[in-house]
Amino acid sequence: MAVEVVYRSSRDLERLFMDKAEADRHDRMLELAEKLAEVLRQAQPALDERQAEELGIYMAKHRELFAKAFRNQTDALDELLAPTGA
Repeated sequence: MAVEVVYRSSRDLERLFMDKAEADRHDRMLELAEKLAEVLRQAQPALDERQAEELGIYMAKHRELFAKAFRNQTDALDELLAPTGA
């Protein structure tokens, strides 16, 4: 019988990871998303909790691109824009 080690995210109990580092990265991303959602809801109270959570997760998943944009490299966000078909 083979034994397989898996790691569970402490913030997302349904996801399993084969690598501890990957589980840790996922936890950090969710932690950032939670904080972003909190800030977004404070800035825009009309956002409901689900919308703020989805936006926070989106921004956290793409944090490197947003970080570049905040450092005056706004074209970094072009990667997130859907291509416009003619």
